[in-house]
Amino acid sequence: MLKFFDRIEDGEHWVGQTLVPWHISIGSLLLLLVVLRIIWAAKQKDTRPVQDPATATLVKIGHFLLYAGMALMPITGVCTMIGNGYGWAPFGIQLVAKSEKISWMASLGGLYSPIAWILLVMIVGHIGIALFHHFVKKDGVLSRMA
Repeated sequence: MLKFFDRIEDGEHWVGQTLVPWHISIGSLLLLLVVLRIIWAAKQKDTRPVQDPATATLVKIGHFLLYAGMALMPITGVCTMIGNGYGWAPFGIQLVAKSEKISWMASLGGLYSPIAWILLVMIVGHIGIALFHHFVKKDGVLSRMA
């Protein structure tokens, strides 16, 4: 959504000036939370319930892709900021100062938008599968997730 507003006056308008700092701060916080969630999930690996062997591989691949997408979103966002020379200052705390453009980071940051769309599709699919388990299979997966 914010990419649309970048097209207006090169991002120099109230939407960019108001929402982008919050977008960066929330994305940075989400990066921290995703890292903590991955650590927690790795520690809980042995306590996961037994899965249907027919779908176990698909479930593992799906969860891996969701975690990868959740990690890559803020990482590529940070690459966009640093790569384009804007620096990185979540919640007003300057972590990386403004500097010259770094082309390889800016290029990596270019993956931000496609990853966002792919992650959105995966999240919608995850919700759909959870609802399928709850309403059709009635196997308690949704309650375990909550």
